[in-house]
Amino acid sequence: MLALVALGTFMTALDASIVNISLPSIARTFRMPIGGAVQWVIIAYLVVIAATLLTFGRLSDLVGRKRVWMAGLAIFTLGSIFCGAAGSIEELIAARVFQGLGGALVFAPSLAIISEAFAADRGRALGLNAVMLAVGTSVGPTLGGLITDHLTWRWIFYLNVPLSVIALLASHRVLPSSGARTREPLDVPGAALSAVGFACLTLALSFSQEWRAARLLTCLVIGVAALVAAGMVERRSRYPIVDIALLRDRVLASALASMTLAMLALFAVGFILPFYFEELRRFSIIESGLLLTPLPVTIAVVAPFSGTLADRVGSRWLASGGLALACVGLFLLARLDETSTVGDIVWRLVVTGLGQGLFQSPNARALMDEAAAGQQGQASSLYATGRVIGQSLSVALAGAIFAGLGGASAGRALAVAPSGTVASPDVVALQQTFLVGFHGALLVCAAVAAAGILVVFVRGDERPAHAATQSEAERAAHAHVRPGR
Repeated sequence: MLALVALGTFMTALDASIVNISLPSIARTFRMPIGGAVQWVIIAYLVVIAATLLTFGRLSDLVGRKRVWMAGLAIFTLGSIFCGAAGSIEELIAARVFQGLGGALVFAPSLAIISEAFAADRGRALGLNAVMLAVGTSVGPTLGGLITDHLTWRWIFYLNVPLSVIALLASHRVLPSSGARTREPLDVPGAALSAVGFACLTLALSFSQEWRAARLLTCLVIGVAALVAAGMVERRSRYPIVDIALLRDRVLASALASMTLAMLALFAVGFILPFYFEELRRFSIIESGLLLTPLPVTIAVVAPFSGTLADRVGSRWLASGGLALACVGLFLLARLDETSTVGDIVWRLVVTGLGQGLFQSPNARALMDEAAAGQQGQASSLYATGRVIGQSLSVALAGAIFAGLGGASAGRALAVAPSGTVASPDVVALQQTFLVGFHGALLVCAAVAAAGILVVFVRGDERPAHAATQSEAERAAHAHVRPGR
């Protein structure tokens, strides 16, 4: 069962990153400039996932995890076929929206499925799932480049089809049947408002560098207003999309906030290092992808062990220590320059990966342990939403600092500057400007990681694993007792 959920996690995470490198090829196919409508091939997928995760998490609590999971795999498979067969950019964007719905249906209940199946060794299981999430996110650009070079961009979508069909067939046989868990209705007004809020927020963050101030501010205001309204609706609803009482739990709220801050700090590494590799150091796209692999490989090695250890000693010290180590890794990456060797790059990425691997599994375990059985879907989707929002904020923040300090424009100039054994004074000046922006972005991200360490400490000590397991039934019973409002 764990391998099955990990496969679904890998596919949906992969599709969030694999398309980026194929955008130039997609633009040439449809005879369009890079940017504008072509960017929506990426953004449409992310916006739909961010907008619907909470609703689908709640839906899995109502109708059962298996139904939501299998519906997600089926929609994701069809969406992948439609993407590969798209005859126009409009068809491709529409197919990506459809595929994003499938991805959200898969993502939303995934941690809940694992948590229910592996209550005794939840940390280890969540650690193994974190491996596939890290690998899927990080291997996307390299795999996408190889597929686009040797086949066509359409095969980055067709690749999903056999994997999704295998996962769908295995799900039917392996996942335990789960009927409707409650007779509660879905809170449609709350779902609609949260969808509008998170969609607008993700859009604003995605286009923060392209949109003019008026449009960006309008989108942000609409998003914030919708989320505030959603909170007010949820407080008055007898059957909310997210039970506000969950967020009053100190451990759960701390785990959710620290996860968002960790993603805000660490996702920027995969975003900004390719500029350093390709524009300042003149590495090829494939070389750049390979140079990034020490990070996910280290996470893949460490996460299962940190999850197993969390099952024995709890999450507080592991999560805070991991985030502290990742913070050190970001400071070390901020010391890279135009003369750094490959070895200098690799060991710094290993330190960052060690920290991220130590943090992720114990933190996810802490959050899922605090939710009652009937609220596992809500907790799972909250965690996934925090991750997506953190990643979007990370790209927006790092991109704004990098561009604001002149790094982006210097990088574009360096990319077309003639290469030689001795750099001209103009090139040296551009390199220094690039590094000011590069270092500034990473140092700010390190400061965010430092703030995340404090948020982890706020949570205090969570219940031991055996106590959490024994109280599942009692908490599940209380979860559905709501006073009239």
